[in-house]
Amino acid sequence: MARDIIHNQVKNALIKDGWIITADPFQLEYQEFRLFVDLLAEQPFTAQKENQNIAVEIKSFVGQSFVYSLQQAIGQFTMYHKFLKKMMPEYQLFMAINEIIYYRYFEQNAVQLLMQELPLALIVVNIQREEIVKWINSPNTKP
Repeated sequence: MARDIIHNQVKNALIKDGWIITADPFQLEYQEFRLFVDLLAEQPFTAQKENQNIAVEIKSFVGQSFVYSLQQAIGQFTMYHKFLKKMMPEYQLFMAINEIIYYRYFEQNAVQLLMQELPLALIVVNIQREEIVKWINSPNTKP
């Protein structure tokens, strides 16, 4: 299984943000399907809330066409979201992307419509600094 070109930077950004990586990658099996989610992570509980668990699919969008890459990413994300919800409902799925890609493409009206309609949650990462700059939940994902 090939890793995305920004895999290590995203992983380091999560660790810097206090997340503990519990699987890299995580094999998700459902019925006849065997899928690989890039990362599982947990953030130990604080006094105010219990443990938080996330699954992270990393996407660089460096293909020839952003639209084609987005179609592929949304299809993959949707499958993972459905299977995780069924098998591991305590995990929330996020797509991790480069901050440059976010500002170049994900603020476009067409992508914003998809963000509102689909269960698509994002982690926006500054790849050079290996830092999370933004968490974006979709109205269609669990809080």
